[in-house]
Amino acid sequence: MKRIFFILSLATLAVSCNEEFLDSAPTETIATPQTSFKLNGLYVMMINTGTGGTTAHEDFGQKGYDIISDLLSADMALARNGYNRYLRVANLSATVDFTQNTPNYIGWRYYYRVIGGANDIINDLGGNDAVPTAESDKYIMGQAKALRAYAYFYLAQFYNTSYKPEEASLPIYTMPQQAAQPKSKQSEVYNLIISDLTTAISLLENYARPNKGYIDKNVAKGLLAYTYAAMGENAKAGALSLELINTTTYPVTSQEQAVGGFEDKYNGGFNSISTPSWMWGFDLTNDNGLDLISWWGQMDMFTYSYQSVGDYKTADAGLVSSIPDYDIRKQQFAGEYNGYKYFPTNKFYNAAREVQGARNVTDDYIYMRIDEFHMLAAESLAKSGSEAQAKTILKNYLRNRYVGTGDTPAEIAANLEAKLDSDINGLAGQSLLDFIYKNTRIEFWGEGKSYLAMKRNRATVTRSANHQFFPNTSYSYDDPKLSFKIPQAEIQNNPYLD
Repeated sequence: MKRIFFILSLATLAVSCNEEFLDSAPTETIATPQTSFKLNGLYVMMINTGTGGTTAHEDFGQKGYDIISDLLSADMALARNGYNRYLRVANLSATVDFTQNTPNYIGWRYYYRVIGGANDIINDLGGNDAVPTAESDKYIMGQAKALRAYAYFYLAQFYNTSYKPEEASLPIYTMPQQAAQPKSKQSEVYNLIISDLTTAISLLENYARPNKGYIDKNVAKGLLAYTYAAMGENAKAGALSLELINTTTYPVTSQEQAVGGFEDKYNGGFNSISTPSWMWGFDLTNDNGLDLISWWGQMDMFTYSYQSVGDYKTADAGLVSSIPDYDIRKQQFAGEYNGYKYFPTNKFYNAAREVQGARNVTDDYIYMRIDEFHMLAAESLAKSGSEAQAKTILKNYLRNRYVGTGDTPAEIAANLEAKLDSDINGLAGQSLLDFIYKNTRIEFWGEGKSYLAMKRNRATVTRSANHQFFPNTSYSYDDPKLSFKIPQAEIQNNPYLD
């Protein structure tokens, strides 16, 4: 299974510069590639270095933007910055300067490259309105539309301060080599995302994917649930989230998997695509050639990496202190190194657990797991007035995170239920939403989800004392410092932008 994606050198996408505006369509390394090769090339683009158009060590596909977004959300602290990676992101200077490559240029170029590649595939299969008759073509079309929607969704999150349907947002491209376009309204961008994902779900109805690296209908439903939640369409987001947790066979991440490195007892649930709760990820091998320039290189002290040599990314101290001692997730951040606390060494790690021991990255990338939709269901239901149902879902989920005490199994179970009742029963209105939001931040720390939650919950975030830059400072979700700027290169080459 591990070799399915990685012998596809013919499918590796190479993008040439379009003189009129930033790259809108990739070209292949062979003259007439099959659509399946192009699709695999798009998936490989999601993990390749340099896909944002630079040689920067922050430029390595989707997981690079997950780190950037976690830093902006304040849940990830750049506690020490010895090599200046993410310096201008953490000090909030790059996000207000459109000349800065990271994150403004690399994010724009990467996501529009994905869009360009998806448009090329869709065009090959008959265009935006076509419904292929061959099963294989239907599945390729469905995945291409889902990938296009994925890219527009993240562009909408990063390059808008908040959801305002009538506000000018992003240029929309739905055909290969399309001329430069003006900004469309946010409502138009979101309508395209919804249309693409709805179509993808239909086209992928009977698709049995070869492995979790490919998008199937459930991944498309997950992306659609996030889209509705970002729009404030909470009833729709809740319904889709419930559908995913009630009709799929993915189990939630277990206690043993959640704290995999604690006292070296478990293998963990965040370094392998085989983890049962994972819905979508990437199965990395040596063939991918990733090392220091990778998510693992930036985040794992057991990989030879920035994390171990001076660019320390830790959990926000305030977030960790808010986790009760009877919540096993507090153990995820028990790592201390060179006098710094709150390293995620019991959540994300190379299994050998030797500092700087892993030189070639073969631990996998996670994009989506079923746990996200337990928490999103609770949040969306609470926002749409179904608080009792939201609290039931929340209790059911936290039974996998809380630990009871006692001398017998019955006493332990009773103590656990008492803790759940104490923490949840009295919540209502904003206190319930705050509790769900906090647990979302704790559960998905380091997975690139906190930023999405910050935006849709319209939160104010506070950096604790362990941030190197602006400690003990608060920022509103719509502060321009927390969103990307359309890059200078795009503005200079697209006459419709200013």
